[in-house]
Amino acid sequence: MNLKGDLKLYILFTGLIVVGCSSKKKSGNYETMKKPNVIFILADDMGYSDISCYGAKEVKTPHLDLLAAKGLRFTDFHTAASICSPSRAAFLTGAYPQRCGLYMGIDPNREAHWFLGLNPDEITLAEQFKKQNYNTMMVGKWHIGTEDKFSYYNQGFDHYYGMPCNFDHDPRFFDEKKVIYKNTPLDKLTELYTNRIVNYINEQKEKPFFLYYAHNYPHTPYLPGEKFKGSSQDGIRGDVIQEMDWSVGEIIKALEKNGILDNTLLIFTSDNGPVNERYASPYRGTKFTTLEGGHRVPFILYWKDKIKQPRVCDVPVNAMDLFPTLSEIIEEPLPSDSLYDGISLIPLFLGKSFVRTKELPFYYYNCENLQAIRLKDWKLHLPRTVDQTPWWQRNKEYHELNEPMLFNLTTDKGESKNVADLHPELVSKLLRLADQARVRLGEYNQHGTEQRPTGTIFPEVPVIGNQSDWEKLMDKEKGKGKSEFKKIINVR
Repeated sequence: MNLKGDLKLYILFTGLIVVGCSSKKKSGNYETMKKPNVIFILADDMGYSDISCYGAKEVKTPHLDLLAAKGLRFTDFHTAASICSPSRAAFLTGAYPQRCGLYMGIDPNREAHWFLGLNPDEITLAEQFKKQNYNTMMVGKWHIGTEDKFSYYNQGFDHYYGMPCNFDHDPRFFDEKKVIYKNTPLDKLTELYTNRIVNYINEQKEKPFFLYYAHNYPHTPYLPGEKFKGSSQDGIRGDVIQEMDWSVGEIIKALEKNGILDNTLLIFTSDNGPVNERYASPYRGTKFTTLEGGHRVPFILYWKDKIKQPRVCDVPVNAMDLFPTLSEIIEEPLPSDSLYDGISLIPLFLGKSFVRTKELPFYYYNCENLQAIRLKDWKLHLPRTVDQTPWWQRNKEYHELNEPMLFNLTTDKGESKNVADLHPELVSKLLRLADQARVRLGEYNQHGTEQRPTGTIFPEVPVIGNQSDWEKLMDKEKGKGKSEFKKIINVR
């Protein structure tokens, strides 16, 4: 496949400026290069079958369905984690959460977490765009560190508008650095986000921009706007999803009004699966677990007239693929001093085949614990103890396993028929690959050779695991944790 040659031909006939990540930067301004705008929309706790084009019957999502029908709709997309913080870190860095150091769920109210976040040394998508002179805006939920050191402003974003955490963690709403609501009006949330995004598009229409729209819904608590109360057949949760779809429609309108829809790539997905398994159908499992329902979510790419063959794609892709894909589109090389876990999806834009390295598995981590590994159609759930599993997985399915369990995801979407005894050689092979991954990416109480450091205000304080070391620290080093850390140990 002569991908670079095909891309150059495609540029000549469509105006799409896409070359390989190793290409040199070209001189010139936006008017001559016509760099595309990118809008990345990330829902929160939305399951695989939560929107119409993925099988939802009780909600209607016509705008998302339109993007899917005229773009690429993926049926085998996986997030890098089944909880918020590590999943978001992977999207923004192109690395497994274990590699980029943010594999735990950040709760600023937990004494063992408040001082942690995404390491400022990590290069984010926003910073990639800034290198190409894009304006960058974030609207919504950050949730990868609340201290100023880990702020969106220190990770490449020019502007911010939204709720930095879950409502239960911090109910405040910010416009840039100013608190405009001490208690966010949840029934106004989607309207607030949408109005700000439309205004931003109107202001930035002459310049290239990257917009990261990380909505808080359908993560609880939620309330629909007045116009959407009772609009679905699935109660309040369905109403807020339909209002989110309205928000997508307003974004499309604003792009059309400003004449830039055909030069804007729209991406839609979710950070992890739902809390109720019914919204993950036909898959089993929920948020917090490494069953398919926790990781497999909607993923839609839309670029008017630039995606050559709109279609449904059943090729396996994952969250880490977004970073190299967008970097290639904007002609920004991948940073040479870091390792990445995704590959560019550009061949799919061009209607070509897309194949990963033959033996490249997908790793299902839950916090520090490697819990499953997938190779082609096969998924092996790995033995684990209760101590290895994070607190949020306790009392969930497969929180403890004594023996490996093998499933074929093509014939057994519900992961209900263990065929490990029928394929001993395959099980042995996957166990070996898992052991190799643990060496590189880590395991419970085991640092990986390729793991990068977690962002922390107190380098002396244990990040996670080995928490008995906390008692060796002076009170000054313990910080706020000195009063409550023993309770946190009991939770673990």
